[in-house]
Amino acid sequence: MKKISIITAAKNEELNLPFLIDSFLKLEYPADHFEVIIVDDNSNDSTYQKAADLTEEIVNFSVIKAVDKKHEGKRGALEIAISRSKFDYILITDADCRPQKDWLKAYSNKFEEGYLFLFGIAPFKQEKNIVNKISCFENLRSHMLTFTAARFNIPYSAAARNFGFDKQAFYSIGGYGNTTQTLSGDDDLLLREAVRNKLKIGTVEEKNSFVYSKTKKTYREYFRQKARHVSTSNYYLLKHKFLLVGWHLINMLCLFSPLLLFVSLLFLIPFLLKIIFDITAVKLNQKKYGYSFNPLEIIYLQIIYEIFLIVHYIYGSVTRPNWK
Repeated sequence: MKKISIITAAKNEELNLPFLIDSFLKLEYPADHFEVIIVDDNSNDSTYQKAADLTEEIVNFSVIKAVDKKHEGKRGALEIAISRSKFDYILITDADCRPQKDWLKAYSNKFEEGYLFLFGIAPFKQEKNIVNKISCFENLRSHMLTFTAARFNIPYSAAARNFGFDKQAFYSIGGYGNTTQTLSGDDDLLLREAVRNKLKIGTVEEKNSFVYSKTKKTYREYFRQKARHVSTSNYYLLKHKFLLVGWHLINMLCLFSPLLLFVSLLFLIPFLLKIIFDITAVKLNQKKYGYSFNPLEIIYLQIIYEIFLIVHYIYGSVTRPNWK
C-alpha cells in the first residue's frame, strides 16, 4: 500500500472546503498512509482561515499559502505544495470536487503495477438545466475519447481533478517548468511531457474511485471554462493534433452532410450512420463514466457538442484565460 500526498490548490473556495474535507475524511485508507495539503492561492475570501479551522485537529492535514510562486496560475501553487509533500506519490484534485471512498486505494494499486502517471474518471453531477446537460455530455464524450486513446497507448489529455503521479518522475521531466505555454492545461501539458519522456502512463477506472464535481451554472462561466480547456490543444504533440483533427473532421463532415441533399439524397446516409453510431456508443459507455442520457438527449447534445467544439476553440484562441 503506497503512501500518498493529496494536494488541492484553492482560490476563493471557502464555501466548497467543508464538503471537500468531509470527502477526504471518508476515504477508506489508513490515515498514516496519506496526507492532505491544501494550498491557498492568494484568495480574496476566507479560504485559508476556513481550511485552517476545519483541519486544525486532523493530524494528516496541513494548510499552506502559495508564497513566491515560480509559475503563474494553479500550477505555481501546486508546485509549492508538491515541494512540501512528505510522500513519494502525489494525487491532485480541485477544491470543488468530491473523491469517492476508494480513490486512494485504486491509485495505490495502479502505482504498485509500476505506472508513473495516472488519470481517473471525473464526472459532473447531473442536473436538469441545459448548461449542466451540455457540460455533462461533453465530459462524457471527452472521457470516451481520452480513455480509448490511452488504451491504445496514445494518452493525450486528463482531468486535473483526478490525476496522480510518482513525485520522482514529476521532477525528472522538469515538473511544471515545461508546461507554461498557457495559463491553463497544466494536467494535459504535464501528460504531454510524460509521453515525450516515454514514461509509463495508465488510467484508474475502478468502481468507487471517481472524483465528482459540479458544472458551471451560467453560459458565461461555462464558455470561459471550456475556452481554457480547449485552447490548451494548441500545445499538444503533433501526433495528438492529427488524431483529434482527423476524428472531429470526420464527425463534422457527417454531421453537416445533409446540407448537400440538394445534390443527392445519398448525403443523408453519413448523417444517419453518425447518429446511430453516437447513440450506440454513448449507451454502451455512459454508465461506466457515471452518466445517463436517453436517445433523444444523445442526438441533440451530440450536435451541440460538435458545433461547440469549434466555438470553444475560436473563443479560447482569442481570449486570455484566468486561473480564477
